[in-house]
Formats: sequence, structure tokens, C-alpha cells
Amino acid sequence: MYIGEVCTRDVVICSPETSIGDAARLMRECHVGDVVIVEERNGKRVPTGVVTDRDIVVEVVALDVPLDSLEIGDIKSQELIVIRESDDVFEARELMQRHGIRRVPVVDKYGALAGIVTLDDLLEILTEEIGSMTKLISREQSRETNARSSLPTDCEAHQSPETVAMEKAV
Repeated sequence: MYIGEVCTRDVVICSPETSIGDAARLMRECHVGDVVIVEERNGKRVPTGVVTDRDIVVEVVALDVPLDSLEIGDIKSQELIVIRESDDVFEARELMQRHGIRRVPVVDKYGALAGIVTLDDLLEILTEEIGSMTKLISREQSRETNARSSLPTDCEAHQSPETVAMEKAV
């Protein structure tokens, strides 16, 4: 399954010049835990960083830094990790694990922002897949039981003499 099939396309974005307070209000209003910082390049929105609500708390609020003294671009992630729409969901999981991140901007073949994929998105897919596998096992067991219910059962003929003797003794 490709990341482009599962990513969230409606991404909350802002420019690097956005104030910390405005970015925090945007996250609250949109009910998200992050914003993707983008710059316009050749008419495309190209991601340049990600800032999470936790980044704001740890980098600004906990240090009593005045909100009006910083822009969101000042605290964005230094090394931006992105994934392509055409990459596989397992590549996204591996990328997140390797870099210790939970959110990854998704880019198209031109490097423009196409969406975002989160650990929660991947967990949802995995949960659905496990549920499907569980149903498969259940169906197989039912099919086997139904197919064999009309056959005579003579298990003793296929058991060791010791097992038969132990079962009769009980």
C-alpha cells in the first residue's frame, strides 16, 4: 500500500515567519498537534520543517521565552524528513523508527507538499490488517469444521496405544 493512499491530504501549514502564538492558535483551531512549515518555490508549497505542540512547550513555554520574540521557523525541525507518495507504508514505519519521529510530510514527485502521514495513520492500517487476518483464521476454522462434520470420526485408529489406554482409564 502506498503512502499516497493513506496520508492525510488536508495539512495545516504556515510560513516560517508565522508567530509562535499564531501557529499555536492554528493548531488549536484545527485540532492538530503539528504544523508543516512551507515555502513557495516555483508556484509549489515545499515543506521546510515541522513544528509540534510539544516543540512549542519544550522550546518556548518551558523556557519562558516571550512568544513575540520568535517565529515558528526559529524552532522548526533542523533536519526535515519527508516521504514520497509512491513509497510503501512499511518504508514510512521504518523511516519513523530510524529517526524517532511520529509525523512525516508527504511530497509528490516534484517535492511539493502532498500530505502528512502519522504513526496513528500507520497503526490504524495495521489494526485493520490484523482484524482481517483474524477473520480469515476464523473463516478457515469454520469452513474446515463444516466440511468435516459429515465425516465419521474415529480418532482412536490414529492414536498411539498409550493415548487410547490413558483415555479409557480416565
